[in-house]
Amino acid sequence: MTALNLAWRTVRRYRAQTLLAITGVAVIGALLFDMLLLSRGLLVSFADLLDRAGYDIRIVSGGGMTLRLPIPRSAEIARAVAALPEVDRVVSLRMMTAALHVNGQPRAANVTLVGVSDVGAGLWTIVRGADLPDRANDASCPLVVGPQLAETFGLSPGSDVLVNAEESGVASALPPVTCRVVGIGQFAFAVPGNDDVATTLAAFHRSSGEAMSGDADLILVASRDTAGPARAAAAIQRLRPGASVYSNEDVVEQFNRSGFAYFRQISIVLSALTMVFAFLLVATLLTVSVNQRLGEIAALRAIGIGRRRIAAMLMWESALLVGVGGLLALPLGEALALGLDHILRQMPGLPEQLHFFVFERRALVIHLGLLIATAFAAAAYPMWLTARMPIAATLRREVVD
Repeated sequence: MTALNLAWRTVRRYRAQTLLAITGVAVIGALLFDMLLLSRGLLVSFADLLDRAGYDIRIVSGGGMTLRLPIPRSAEIARAVAALPEVDRVVSLRMMTAALHVNGQPRAANVTLVGVSDVGAGLWTIVRGADLPDRANDASCPLVVGPQLAETFGLSPGSDVLVNAEESGVASALPPVTCRVVGIGQFAFAVPGNDDVATTLAAFHRSSGEAMSGDADLILVASRDTAGPARAAAAIQRLRPGASVYSNEDVVEQFNRSGFAYFRQISIVLSALTMVFAFLLVATLLTVSVNQRLGEIAALRAIGIGRRRIAAMLMWESALLVGVGGLLALPLGEALALGLDHILRQMPGLPEQLHFFVFERRALVIHLGLLIATAFAAAAYPMWLTARMPIAATLRREVVD
């Protein structure tokens, strides 16, 4: 009889003990799996959010990514960058707080007005209506609004609103501009409680009273497939040595060092604790089981079953307990991650499409590797205990007892 058959008979014989071990490993394994997802979840989700817009390079002011300041001579920079052979597309963004007035509504909506130089920029997804028109006449002011704002104020494609753009903390004396909602769009970086409204750059300048060449807050660049972001970023730096140019990889790395380090540290600490709990649970149950079966194991040794096969049997017992529990931990962990992700996403200031728990094949491989290591470690002491067990003395003690 093989060591696997012996182990299978044992786990079936002690069903209550087996069920307790599998349940414990499943719960602990689910927590471990969630901590592994959390360790890089924000990073992976943030990188996906950046790539989804279709732009892999960002040009910002000297204040860096965390401080939004207008880029001097941004129109000139955008034209020069668009002419580079490594660049496929360029879009300039200008952002300002604004008050949006809806007819029949007693209060105004405080929104972030975004002016874009390129229609169909990929920064939002139209869910109803149409996108901003390719060519808007000088008098028009088309708007794309978010679903939450549309629901709150009863807006739909064709609704007329009044927009009064003004710098934060500065009261505007300009009369409001009449705009028309052309579509409802889901903004990629929309933050709950902070409504975004997009329009053409020309309409933005008119509503804010800025000159048509007003400095942009952000310039997004899409590199050509034949060049890639690294070559395109290097070309932009050569063209404008003083410009602050970041590829998506640079942005992710910067936020990884500062913004996401806390969750990674929490994940490492909790993962280590769950591994210790899993080891203690399985090791304790195996040790108790071996102590209960010392006479049985001594009898197996006496009839010629060697130490290696006994050790392999205990190893298979540990592998069965941890393996079955580890497999059950995956769906349990996924369900738990959905609930925890929903809770954590309620934190203020986070984009709606940013997630804390994101599945990665890397996390699954690490999860399985840690469980395998736990199975080996948990079986080590029971294996050592049976290897040094005196056969004759153990059988005599069992008979006397």
